[in-house]
Amino acid sequence: MTRNRNTAFLGHPTGLGWLSGSEFWERFSYYGMQALLVLYMTQYLLLPGHVEHVWAFVPFRHAVESVYGKLTPPALASIIFGFYAGFVYLTPLAGGWVADRLIGRTRTVTVGALLMALGHFLMAFEASFLLALACLLVGVGCFKGNIATQVGELYGPEDPRRADAFQIYQLFISIAVIFSPLICGTLGQEVAWHWGFGAAGVGMLLGLAGYLSGLRYLPPERARGRNATPRVPLLPGEGKTILVLIALLPALVLAMVGNQEIFNAYIVWGDAHYDLRLFGHAMPVTWLVSVDAGLGAFVLLGAIMAWRWWERHFTPVNEITKLAVGAFIMAGAPATLALASVFEAATGAKVGLVWALLFHIVNSFGFANLFPVGLALYSRAAPRAVAGLMIGVFYTHLFVTNMVVGYLGGLLETMAPARFWLLHVLLILVGACLMLVFRTLFGRILAPDKE
Repeated sequence: MTRNRNTAFLGHPTGLGWLSGSEFWERFSYYGMQALLVLYMTQYLLLPGHVEHVWAFVPFRHAVESVYGKLTPPALASIIFGFYAGFVYLTPLAGGWVADRLIGRTRTVTVGALLMALGHFLMAFEASFLLALACLLVGVGCFKGNIATQVGELYGPEDPRRADAFQIYQLFISIAVIFSPLICGTLGQEVAWHWGFGAAGVGMLLGLAGYLSGLRYLPPERARGRNATPRVPLLPGEGKTILVLIALLPALVLAMVGNQEIFNAYIVWGDAHYDLRLFGHAMPVTWLVSVDAGLGAFVLLGAIMAWRWWERHFTPVNEITKLAVGAFIMAGAPATLALASVFEAATGAKVGLVWALLFHIVNSFGFANLFPVGLALYSRAAPRAVAGLMIGVFYTHLFVTNMVVGYLGGLLETMAPARFWLLHVLLILVGACLMLVFRTLFGRILAPDKE
């Protein structure tokens, strides 16, 4: 049965609006900082005269190079980006455990928001760069998985609005990514780096204020301590469900490599190879992230409407099928960059922004059917006993993806651009095919009980 029949917010519970608004500001801060991160390192922080000021950077660099070998500043920046962008999706495992077993979701989300705000403000200073990254990693771990779990807890296990809710939730994220590079990216590139990072910190504080304001509309906290109700045990068969959800992760990893490259090698490649003149003026390359988000929001809204129409007239499509469709579409995005690279090599001229537009349109169509649908799948199928932990498990695919992307980004210096992007196409297609195999072998295990 439906857990919450409130339809005050776009046909959904009021709490979805407060959670989506809080996530908007959290993603504003996160993506505003991330849009600047690689550029900040390659164009400023890792250059002589600056890198010497970073606390503990010498032992940190030695540790990294003991694994990857001697690294140029661009390659080192790519590896650091991969570490950061990867670990922000691993730490939700710990955040989910802390919320499930220790202090509850509300307190964990609040602590996470405060740590993220602190991390963004610390990014404004060269010396505290590594400390800032550590605060951001822990903060995202406390915040992200738990607020997504609260979205899922607004609905019963058979509520058909769940996938729709996560697409609305993702829509708010996409809107945040439109504005964050325009504000944080422009301030960072055109005024001063610390202005961009400071704006991200202010956004995070606004997100915390919104979250605390809407507490009365959120799912109730489970009691802990001596008066706590007994922990929900795993039911027969739920261990198999957990294993199947874990087994799906490698396919998700491969499918997402093109999308996660946007903040790493793509933005570096775009700065060097796109003709960034717009109406006679050079635009900051970080604006491409806003273009991606703007198109993403529009496409995601279209995907929500399209699937609603389909399910009114035809047989509903399961989540794994939607994931495979999204992955096959996403493979076309880096394929457009490979074609653009061939065009540039043939003409000797930088490629026009129409190629960027094509790349982001194709990627957005795929992403709309991949990430939010995957989040809805894990929220629905995860056993209630480990609901927060399994959302953290879902985010681990982005940890691995970003570690892979960090390595792949370093190849941009040594590999021809067309071959570089075709490598991404191949990896995504392998992930899409694995999803089809997975649907055949294990789809029934993850099917809703009502089916």
